[in-house]
Amino acid sequence: MARLTRAQQQERTRAAVLVAARREFAEYGYAEAKVDRIAERAELTRGAVYSNFTGKRALYLAVLADAAEQARAAAEPPLASPGTAAQALGVFARIWLERLPFAADTPGSGHLRLRSLTGVLDTEPARAALAELLRFEALLLAQALEPHTALRTGTVRRAELTLTLLHGAASLAENAPGTGDPFDLTRAAEHLAGLPLLDDADPPHLPYVPPALPTRDPWTAPRDLRDEITGRRVGLDDDGLVVVLGAGRLSAAEDAMRSARPDDRLTFVVVTDDPAETGRLVRLRIVDLIACLRRVFAPGDLPQPRLVFDDTGTVAAAIGYDPADDSTEVAVRVHDGLIVARAEGRGAGHAVAGHGAQEGGRQRDGVNPGRSAGER
Repeated sequence: MARLTRAQQQERTRAAVLVAARREFAEYGYAEAKVDRIAERAELTRGAVYSNFTGKRALYLAVLADAAEQARAAAEPPLASPGTAAQALGVFARIWLERLPFAADTPGSGHLRLRSLTGVLDTEPARAALAELLRFEALLLAQALEPHTALRTGTVRRAELTLTLLHGAASLAENAPGTGDPFDLTRAAEHLAGLPLLDDADPPHLPYVPPALPTRDPWTAPRDLRDEITGRRVGLDDDGLVVVLGAGRLSAAEDAMRSARPDDRLTFVVVTDDPAETGRLVRLRIVDLIACLRRVFAPGDLPQPRLVFDDTGTVAAAIGYDPADDSTEVAVRVHDGLIVARAEGRGAGHAVAGHGAQEGGRQRDGVNPGRSAGER
């Protein structure tokens, strides 16, 4: 029998720990679960568990993220997207609500079904990241609802309200399984599409964002990255915008989405200085949302920006921003193998999106205005 490599053995150990941890959390819940019992279930030492996970919180988040990854892998895309925004929100709500626990579930297993974070996030960075994630999730849902138009504030607000409705139902069901009729909740989500919300003007800080700095820096594009929305391997060697956002600045994606030109290829790169916990939280929430979106919207109607998780800071380092952390907000415009503009701080994505814009739809920065942002 062939001997396992070190990497293969580590992967086997990690898989055994996740299986044991899921059973432990299902039986005892997060608060009462013990790492020692998880090690016993996996027939491993306590040290073997800690060599793969920094603690119980990281392990719990890894269990949830693994479940979300499996759900995404199993998601079958529809032949066509729902016809209207109301229909789309209804289908989205119905699919999202499949996670509600059954009355016969144990509290621990019900929490796992819900991907519950109750009692888990007790650090300020993690709580701040969750607030940013909620806004980012709304941005992705809004763009799927109106895939071929400019981002509208009203649509983002309807998406936020839909997610608030669903998370509220989940919170109630967590403590009182069987509460909340999924059919009524689905109809309520459909009605949110017609709620009369104004499309507000651009955020008030945008006029005060400093312009991007023109540069002619060489661009060594990172390769073999994964676009989390499509699941495809991608490189960043094509023209467009690369916006690197820390886990605590994800809502800033809206600035770049609003300001990007129709021909811009937009890539968001998510970084954190705590991949073991905050990084897993980000992965859990975004992958979970994408798993639902894939079952609602046809591939061509999924959100257009590419989305990359950069746990090692490779992309940020290539831009010249190192180290990256949860507060990172930096962006570059790439053209013909060069970084032709860069910006840092609040509104960085907006600044590089507007760099070199000219009147009349003429060619700008060498970019062909006729190219669709949907070309991946």
